Amino acid sequence: MGRKTIDELVRADEGLVSRSIFVDDEIFQQELQRVFSRAWLFVGHESLVPKPDDYFVSRMGTESVILTRDRQGQIQVMLNSCAHRGMKLCRYDHGNNRTFTCPYHGWSFSTDGKLVERPGELVGVPGHATHYKGELDKKQWGLKTVAQVVNYKGAVWATWDPDAPAFLDYLGNMRLYLDAALDNRDGSSGGSEVIGGVQKWRVKCNWKFAPENFIGDLYHDISHRSVDIVGIGPGGGRGRRDPSATRSAICFPELGHGLLGRLPFYEEGPYAPQYARYPEVEAYYREVHERRERTLGSAMRVQTSVGTIFPNMSFHGRQPRTLAVFHPISPTEMEMWRMYLVDKDAPEAVKEAARHYFLRYSGPGGMTESDDMENWTGATEASMGTMSRELYFNYQMGVGHAEPVPEIPGCAVNGEYTEENARIYYRRWAQFMNGLSWDELMAGAARAQEAA
Repeated sequence: MGRKTIDELVRADEGLVSRSIFVDDEIFQQELQRVFSRAWLFVGHESLVPKPDDYFVSRMGTESVILTRDRQGQIQVMLNSCAHRGMKLCRYDHGNNRTFTCPYHGWSFSTDGKLVERPGELVGVPGHATHYKGELDKKQWGLKTVAQVVNYKGAVWATWDPDAPAFLDYLGNMRLYLDAALDNRDGSSGGSEVIGGVQKWRVKCNWKFAPENFIGDLYHDISHRSVDIVGIGPGGGRGRRDPSATRSAICFPELGHGLLGRLPFYEEGPYAPQYARYPEVEAYYREVHERRERTLGSAMRVQTSVGTIFPNMSFHGRQPRTLAVFHPISPTEMEMWRMYLVDKDAPEAVKEAARHYFLRYSGPGGMTESDDMENWTGATEASMGTMSRELYFNYQMGVGHAEPVPEIPGCAVNGEYTEENARIYYRRWAQFMNGLSWDELMAGAARAQEAA
């Protein structure tokens, strides 16, 4: 049997996706080159490096990278690998270093703009005058840095590709929903911080299962029935999230992003208690809700339950308010990270109540994440056999029923129960895997903007 092409593996218009793309090593290696070396990737949050010379070790695909704040206060991202023999420079998850010094041979690199012309420049070489006879050109042997880096409302994104479009073009009008996670609860711009560090754990599943799960699959709530009746929500009643009206599957087909939420400028009802068990916390959320109404008016912009930004970052916009990233390790293993957000200016009691709720809900010990991980690992394991990898997964719910949203260029909407968001995600994956140029990748989004 001959090897299938990408277009044969992903037949998105028919709602068919081959199981082999979740288990095949050759496809995995192609993903690293064609997706992760080109797309904009979420690297971390600025609150992880609050002071000059702070660093946080992150990942871009399978690459270890250093997220750091230089002495001029700018965010930098560079490969965590010495230019001499490749040893990792930073072996702790986070810290504060004036220079990054290799423990192997002692080469050191700086990001201080007063000392170097570019981030990661080589500034120290033991024996430079004697062993190298002063002939080593240190300016040619700096660390590899990302081609572009953006700090968007505290969320740090980077790409290795100098030809990649500007981040806001890549994000498109999905920005409206990412803002719902990053902005202050009172409606002001930005103002979030990570609380409690970063949870990291490995899952024996393909990395794509997770962003697909969060892009708009409400159908899988059947997995969470037991959690729904336990009452882990902060209000003390049944259910996992804040009370909300019916959500829709909203997507941006030309960009591969999607979410469960509501369209902008809906009329939000009266304030519903979120933390009834905690009077001080309840009073705070009531106060910020009132400020939000004054800031935004009666039309409360958007509401986001959960969404995914292609290829591997997902977020909860309301409660729990988290950022998640799914790092590929192998075809059948990923490393999952969760970062939990709170308003930077919130009282400590509010932050502590949120932290307890986040731990009940998400993460390796969270009740919903446990359900999800069992699903993803089971599906990966069941797709590894010779016979099973020849089969297709079914994504046919709601085929042909998506409707454009004229008010939001590039946006489409469907009902609550649909697999349209997954279909547009895998269509985008196939476009990257087919090696389309950025002009080709962004042509549809450009046409949508022009039509608007």
